[in-house]
Amino acid sequence: MNERKATISRNTLETQITVTVNLDGTGTSHFETGIPFLDHMMDQIARHGLIDLVVHAKGDLHIDAHHTVEDIGITLGQAFAEAVGDKKGMTRYGHAYVPLDEALTRVVIDFSGRAGLEYHVPYTRGSVGGFDVDLFSEFFHGFVNHAKVTLHIDNLRGKNTHHQAETVFKAFGRAMRMALQADERMAGIMPSTKGSL
Repeated sequence: MNERKATISRNTLETQITVTVNLDGTGTSHFETGIPFLDHMMDQIARHGLIDLVVHAKGDLHIDAHHTVEDIGITLGQAFAEAVGDKKGMTRYGHAYVPLDEALTRVVIDFSGRAGLEYHVPYTRGSVGGFDVDLFSEFFHGFVNHAKVTLHIDNLRGKNTHHQAETVFKAFGRAMRMALQADERMAGIMPSTKGSL
């Protein structure tokens, strides 16, 4: 596969955002968004997805975080779409289950070229660290619509909202990592299992 990197900037009346991704990185990240809990969650994407990720964002946070969170999701999706290119040779599908104490989340992704999101996360509280957790849905909608992926996110159980959110983002990163890796069968590396039990 070719080098899979991209830098995308998005400038609107409400936000100015630049996202840089390296899909074949080591999990390093740097964030300047003014939204600490979102930064903490995006760090999970980088670390668990082994994706190098840099996000600089200025938004109308004096109103609320809605525009900034949604536009970061959009810009991240655009960066992924550019970085994966024609997707030739990649696994395409990925899935992960991630627990954190009482919380458990399943994420399944397909770089299908079709935008689709099923998002089922019954948060037990409305906010964590001053962050409105409803905005995570906007983040993922923005990402999916612009990365052109099919994404299913199901929080299967959880009582602590921080744990619920963290399992979502860790599982998202790990599912992404699986989908982005080289499909060894396409390269003829994996032996045939024909005739095996």
